[in-house]
Amino acid sequence: MRGNLSNDIVSIKIEEGSKRPIALHEKSLFGKIEADTLNLSLIEACYLQEKGRLDVYEDEIKCSLDYLIDLLKNKEIYGKYIVFRDLKDRGYVIKTGFKYGSDFRLYNRGGGPGKGHSDYLVKIIYETYEIDALDFSSYVRVSHGVNKKLLLAIVDDDLDITYYNVEWTRP
Repeated sequence: MRGNLSNDIVSIKIEEGSKRPIALHEKSLFGKIEADTLNLSLIEACYLQEKGRLDVYEDEIKCSLDYLIDLLKNKEIYGKYIVFRDLKDRGYVIKTGFKYGSDFRLYNRGGGPGKGHSDYLVKIIYETYEIDALDFSSYVRVSHGVNKKLLLAIVDDDLDITYYNVEWTRP
C-alpha cells in the first residue's frame, strides 16, 4: 500500500474497489478517514512501514524507514514512537490522548472508539526530564476524573520502557 507524506501526515488514497485502507482503519483503527483518504500520523505510518504494510513516498521518492525515524527524532517524538510500537505489539488499540493531556488513550484488543471507553491514559516521561509534583498530580487527577487508569511510560536513555500504573487513592 502506498502513502504520501506531506506536513507530517501520510495520506493513503482510497481508490474505488480498494479495501486495504478501509480495513486498516476499521479493523486496526489506524488513522482517520476524511473524504476519500485515510490520513495517518507520522508515528502510525512509521509503524506500518516497519511492519512491511506501507510504503511511504515524499515528492514521488520512496522514504526509507531510517528517513522516517530521523524525522521522528528531529521532531523529538522518537520516544513516543518507541512506546507506541511497544504497546501496539502488545495488542493494544492506540488513539491520541491529546484532549486528556496525555500522549495516548489505550483500548484493549477488539476495543476502540465506538466500541467502548478506553481503559488507560498513557503519559510518556523521559528518564532525564524533571517533573513537577503539581504536573504529576494533574495527570492523576484528570485520569481519575474520566474513569481511566494512568499508565506512566518511563523511557530511559537506552530507549527501554518501564510502565507504572498510577492510581488515585483517598486516605
